[in-house]
Amino acid sequence: MRSTKESNLDTKLFLEILLNYNLSEEAKKGLNLLLADKELQATQEYANTVSIKRLGFNDHGPVHMRTVALNSIKMLELLKKAGIKTTLEIENGGDFEDSLIALIFASMLHDIGMGMGRNDHESHSVILALPFLDRFIPIIYSDIKKRVIIRTLIQECIVNHMGSKGVSSLEAGIVQVADGCDMTKGRARVPLSLGQAPRAGHIHQYSANSIEKVTIDSGKEKPIRIDVLMSNAAGYFQVEEVLMAKIANSTARPHIELYAQVQNEESKQYI
Repeated sequence: MRSTKESNLDTKLFLEILLNYNLSEEAKKGLNLLLADKELQATQEYANTVSIKRLGFNDHGPVHMRTVALNSIKMLELLKKAGIKTTLEIENGGDFEDSLIALIFASMLHDIGMGMGRNDHESHSVILALPFLDRFIPIIYSDIKKRVIIRTLIQECIVNHMGSKGVSSLEAGIVQVADGCDMTKGRARVPLSLGQAPRAGHIHQYSANSIEKVTIDSGKEKPIRIDVLMSNAAGYFQVEEVLMAKIANSTARPHIELYAQVQNEESKQYI
């Protein structure tokens, strides 16, 4: 598990990276509320404890959730650059900034249900997220209608992040893919170091331990290009069984190019 010092460094780095994005004051306010809340921090850390120590899965704690938030912001910005509107914009339920706020909140809350176990953790995350949403959303939005829209969209993003229930909004599809993109070897480091007996989650850990880097950037033919660099072919399991599966069921799929490559070998294009 990470020490308090390491967590503080992660927070500092997280905020430094976010300086590269021109976030609105409302988005910054939302992030600051989430990062400063001690109860949320404790909830995220307990989810990670259950995931790693009890269940033998990989990181599902605060660092993972911040990584998903960054991935979501990157993809949403790339879609905006390409002129693609979010579902909120199309339905006149909000603007781009509202979609961004929804993605940030959903990303930072999507795995807190791991504290109750792996099975159906996305639904448990929605339940555990409600007190935080009811606490924070009114601080950002004074309009009741807008509060309901943003809160419901956040819940959709959370409950659908595994890609098994089917999504209807572009925002939920982005969170789904953003979650799948966090699969580098650092995420599997702690459970592997504990030397636990093999169990169900370990194939993902060993496969993820082959993933050196995942980058999200502009594509040549589509707005988003995801590149996965691996140290060996074991990483293909993670790409095909986790990331590709999430992209395949995502509303963001038409906008994504996916490539995977073992170091010093030719890259393989999936979509």
